[in-house]
Amino acid sequence: MKRRTMPVTTALAATAALLLTACGSGDDDKPKDEDKIAGADQGPKKNTSKSPTPDSGGKASRPDMTLPQDVTETFVGWKTGDSLKDAVLADAGRAQTAVTYAVTQGDANEPALGFYQDGEALVGSARWVKSIVDSGSTFSGKVRYFAPKISMLDKNSAAVVYCSDESKAFNKDRNTEKVTKTPVSDQSYVTYSTRLNKNELGVWQTTRLESKRGEATCTP
Repeated sequence: MKRRTMPVTTALAATAALLLTACGSGDDDKPKDEDKIAGADQGPKKNTSKSPTPDSGGKASRPDMTLPQDVTETFVGWKTGDSLKDAVLADAGRAQTAVTYAVTQGDANEPALGFYQDGEALVGSARWVKSIVDSGSTFSGKVRYFAPKISMLDKNSAAVVYCSDESKAFNKDRNTEKVTKTPVSDQSYVTYSTRLNKNELGVWQTTRLESKRGEATCTP
C-alpha cells in the first residue's frame, strides 16, 4: 500500500532541521533477501558506474569503484549549475555507489565506503552491507537516482533529499548467480534524506542517512 508523506520541498526543510539537531540515522528500509535494490554481482566483467562527474575539489585521491558488468547506476538531474552544490551532489551519488561497490566486493570494510561516508551513516551502511553479504546475496540490475533537492546548511555542510528507482534491480545469489526478480510496486522506490559534511580533504562525506520505501515523494 502506498504510504503518504510530506512534499519533497517540505521534506527537505524538515530534513535540514532534523539533521542539524543530530538526529540518529535510523533506516526503515531493512535489508531482506527478496528486496529489490541497487547493485550488481561479482564477476570478471566490469562496468564503471555512471556516477556524477563534477570534481568535489580538495586533495583527495579518490578510490576506483568499477562495478561488475550487470549493474548500472544513473543519476538524473544531478547538476544544478552551481559548482558548490554540484560537488555536494556528486559525492552524495558516490556515497551510494560505494555501498553498491562494497556489496559486490563482498566486503563491509571496503575502503571506498569509509571514504564517502562517516559517522552514523558509515556504521549503518557497513552493517547493512554485512547483512547482504552474510546472506549470500549480491546485486544485479539497474538503479536510477533522481529528483535531488539540496540545501546548504553552511559552507561545510548540506542536506540532500533524493529518490531511487529500483524497479529494474534485484538480489542475486552470490554462489548460484540466480537472480530473484520481484514485481514492481511502490516498494521499488526509495526516498533518501541525508546530511553531508566536507572533510579536510575536500570530500563531502555522508554522515547521516535515512531511507524509506514507497513514499509518495518518489513513487510514480
